[in-house]
Amino acid sequence: MSTNESPQKQDRSADSRFLIDLARAFGGALFFSLPMLMTMEMWWLGFYMDRLRLALLLFLAVPVLTILSYHAGFEETFRWQEDLQDAFVALAVGFASAAGILFLLDIVTADTSLDDAIGKVGIQAIPGSIGAMLARTQLGGGKAQPRERRESHRYLGELFLMGVGAVYLALNVAPTEEMLLLSYKMSGWHTVALALVSMLLLHAFVYAVEFRGHATVPEGTPLWSVFLRFTVVGYAVALLISLYLLWTFGRLEGTAVFETIEAVFVLGFPAALGAAVARLVL
Repeated sequence: MSTNESPQKQDRSADSRFLIDLARAFGGALFFSLPMLMTMEMWWLGFYMDRLRLALLLFLAVPVLTILSYHAGFEETFRWQEDLQDAFVALAVGFASAAGILFLLDIVTADTSLDDAIGKVGIQAIPGSIGAMLARTQLGGGKAQPRERRESHRYLGELFLMGVGAVYLALNVAPTEEMLLLSYKMSGWHTVALALVSMLLLHAFVYAVEFRGHATVPEGTPLWSVFLRFTVVGYAVALLISLYLLWTFGRLEGTAVFETIEAVFVLGFPAALGAAVARLVL
């Protein structure tokens, strides 16, 4: 921007950029949350989901979105307060877009109780807020320039982004009964095979198949080191997120330990793929 522009012109330009960013955030929220907005299990979850677990999920969304803003937010930020502010903007966009679409689809009406409406909109606001935050990188706004960070911070940042991808894809299927149904049908050998395939696909998508944006291994780095530091640890992150989401949605109530472990590995399959995709595109 030219420094010779008048203050009034600079203000109009800033307002215009804000409106474009806001419109892009709504587009990202809609794009990321529409499959879940049109899923019956998500509507019912909003009705019967434990309110403390829903509140915890929304509370955890704030630090997650704040860190996501730092790594891949919808605008350049220079202080953590700006990342926190963008996190609340993304949450507000997620709530507004979810409320608007659910009202349009006649899922939330004027006769819906306040508790039911808050539950249905609140659970849908999470994927919408992630989409709003990622709108810049995914909807043509350009990828945020990476900042200078220490190696340890860069490593943790990449694991964090893998976790965000795991959350998003796992959110699509975690509320469904099929996760437990599959875990009941599968034997122990099926579970072991699924875990191995999940890790191999996670590693292949990021390092071997050469998709657009695939990660490159620094020269001289042993392949086993990359596999352990990113693939195995990334898969462990995906499994932990799967366990948390199944617990949050009440899918583990009355479930034996072995079935719980199998359900976690079943959900860990899409979560691992989500982690791989996030590693490629963010």
